[in-house]
Amino acid sequence: MRHLRALCAIADAGSLHRAARQLGVAQPTLSTQLTRIEQALGGALFVRERSGCRPTPLGRTVLGRARPLLADMCTLVREARSAAAGGDSRLRVGSTASRALAGWLRRLRRPGLEPTLQMDVSANALLRRVGEGQLDVAFVHEVEGCPLHVPEGLRLRVLVEREPQFVMLPADHPAAARPVVHVTDLADDRWMVDPTVDGEWDGVHRMLRAVGLDPRVLHGDYHTAASLVATGEVVTVCQPSSQSRPDMAVRPLHGDPLGVRLLLAARTRAELDAVYPALEEAYWEAARQSAVYREWLEGPRTPAVAPCSPATSPATGTGTDRAEFVPAR
Repeated sequence: MRHLRALCAIADAGSLHRAARQLGVAQPTLSTQLTRIEQALGGALFVRERSGCRPTPLGRTVLGRARPLLADMCTLVREARSAAAGGDSRLRVGSTASRALAGWLRRLRRPGLEPTLQMDVSANALLRRVGEGQLDVAFVHEVEGCPLHVPEGLRLRVLVEREPQFVMLPADHPAAARPVVHVTDLADDRWMVDPTVDGEWDGVHRMLRAVGLDPRVLHGDYHTAASLVATGEVVTVCQPSSQSRPDMAVRPLHGDPLGVRLLLAARTRAELDAVYPALEEAYWEAARQSAVYREWLEGPRTPAVAPCSPATSPATGTGTDRAEFVPAR
C-alpha cells in the first residue's frame, strides 16, 4: 500500500519533488522507491521531464487500479478502528477555511457519530484525500478561472455557484466610508495574498490587472493578513461572511470582480446526501450573521452572480443550487 500511495502522490503532484514533500520523505528516497516499483512491474510508470512527471500508458493502468485499492484499504482500517473502539462511527470531514464550519460540525454531531475535522488551505489536497479514502467528505472552494484537479470517481455537489469575494481594509481607510469599494480605490495600498491557497494569487492578480493595477504584494496567511489590515499595513480579499470590527471594515467590491464556487465532494451520492443539508443550513446561518453579506444578498444582482434566493434558502434550503456532477475526465 505504501508503494501505491507513492505512485498516486507522484501522479497528483506532477513531480517527484512536490510528491516527496507531500509524503514527508526526501526526493532521492522517493526516486529510488519509484525505480524499484518500475523494476518490479517490468516497465516505466512515469515519463521524467524537465517540467515534472507524467504517467505512461502503463502508469495510467496501474494508477486506475491503485486508487480504488487505496480507498478500500482506508475504509477497512477506519471501520476496523471504529469497531475496536466500541462501534462509534467517525465521519472524517475535510475543509478549506469557512465560517460555516462550526455550525456544520455542530449539526453533524449526534449519538454514535462523531465528526473529525482536517483543515487544509489546499482544496486539491483535500479532494485527493477524499479520492484516496483518507476523508469521507470535503467542503472546498474553487477560485474562478483556476479549476481544481478532481480525482476520478468523486462526486461533487454545488453549494454556491459563485460566492463573491469582499475586501477587508482598515476602518480608517477612506474607502471604508463607502458601502461598495472599487478596486481602483485601493490603487495605493499594499495587498496581502496567501499563495498556498489553490488559485488564490492567480485570481487576485487577474482582478488587479484587469483594472490596470500592479500593486505591492505581501505573501502570507490570512490570519496574519487580518492583523496587518487592523494596523493599516495592507488590504486583502476575504470571504463575504467575514465580519467588520472596530479596527477593520469588510466591504463588497464593485461589480464582484472575484468569485469562488463552493463545492462538497464525496465518493458516493449517499455520502453527499448525508451531510449536505447540515452544510447548507450552516452556511446560510453564517451568511446571515454578516450584516454586509446579508445586505449584498438582499440587493439587486444578476442571476449569474446570485448564489440563491435569500427569501427561501436560509431557513429551508428551497431554491438553492443543488447541482451534482461527476467531473469529466
